[in-house]
Amino acid sequence: MAVQDGVSTIYGVPTKYVSLLTLVVQNSSLVLVMRYSRILPGPRYLSSTAVVLSELLKCIICLYVHIKEQRSQLQSSVLPTLSNEANPSPTTYSLRQLWNDVFSIKAGFFKLLVPAILYTIQNNLQFVAASNLDAATFQVTYQCKILTTALFAVLMLGQTLSAKKWLSLVILTAGVACVQIPTTGGATTTTQEGNYTLGIIAVAIACLCSGFAGVYFERVLKGGQSASIWVRNIQLSVGCLAIALFGCLMWDGQAIAQGGFFQGYNVIVVATVCTQAAGGLIVAMVIKYADNILKGFATSLSIILSTVASIFLFDFMPTIYFLIGAIFVFLATYLYSMPDAPKVIDLSAINEKGPMLKLEDYDSQGASDSSPARSSFRDDSDRESADGDSHSTLSVYGQDDGRQSRNYSPSLISAPTMEKHVLPEIGHVA
Repeated sequence: MAVQDGVSTIYGVPTKYVSLLTLVVQNSSLVLVMRYSRILPGPRYLSSTAVVLSELLKCIICLYVHIKEQRSQLQSSVLPTLSNEANPSPTTYSLRQLWNDVFSIKAGFFKLLVPAILYTIQNNLQFVAASNLDAATFQVTYQCKILTTALFAVLMLGQTLSAKKWLSLVILTAGVACVQIPTTGGATTTTQEGNYTLGIIAVAIACLCSGFAGVYFERVLKGGQSASIWVRNIQLSVGCLAIALFGCLMWDGQAIAQGGFFQGYNVIVVATVCTQAAGGLIVAMVIKYADNILKGFATSLSIILSTVASIFLFDFMPTIYFLIGAIFVFLATYLYSMPDAPKVIDLSAINEKGPMLKLEDYDSQGASDSSPARSSFRDDSDRESADGDSHSTLSVYGQDDGRQSRNYSPSLISAPTMEKHVLPEIGHVA
């Protein structure tokens, strides 16, 4: 990665466009590869084992990035001074520090067990939906997670949505409903496989889990505990890995004992696991180098690409209702990601209330009754005499709390502090 004219680039291409292109490819290929891996002839792999391997791979990548960042920070912060020659500062990131950063109570590890459970359920339901729905229908219907996320944000975080966002949610609901019309009236593919109703139910529950887990994760990020996005992804991955492994042994333990953990695995299955693991990392990269508008555009573009690819790969035959619904979902996703218009401030109301900064507060505590007011000085001699009297009462050995300063203002001292906002990066899943 290089920097050209203040913009980070990869082989001469701006990083934000590289990250967006990667997100489009990941979103489009995930449903296609997942669907293809579930309809291949021969022994079928266990989806629970794929979820375990995906979380393990994601955890390893996040651990590597976090440890590398911590070591580079420690090496750059150590300076060769005389004070630390006897007791030099540590230059390595120990396992004890890693444990404290990830698993301690102060790090908030146990708070993330709730979204870890929901993300594990969601990842397993994606495989159930991919087994019973074609890739295009799955991709379009899965965008309902935008609707569930918005509703949970209003209920749990007290957020208010603009009229444009509510309109985009209505368009999204209408688009998803249009996609379901041809399926209820007739098959949209030449060979309909799987249980369509089960696939729709799996997508609906997955969207609910995604929305609640994402909003809960945002609430944890705004809870005051500062931690990097890599630490949060490690905590989520470890929690998901433990829960996924427990569920894998509970539901598919007998099948694993008979056929092995990697039964039915091939190159396509490995590609599915890697693509699913890369989803959260790519989203974090997009949030860092791009913005939410481009992210929404990339998600919408992936819907078109997956639909077109389904026509050639799976003999998918879209109807007019599906095309209308896909266009509605495309527009809704793009509209929802656009920022709201800035609110217009009524300057006339502010002028009626008077100036925001009261100048008469200055020197209100520093000046005594015997000292003349600043506006009552007649000449420079009076000013000098007044200054001399006021400063003569101060002792150079006494403590100065700042109240004798000419710049002291009670209104400034009592002003409320700025609230620190944390930018949520819901990048654990795509």
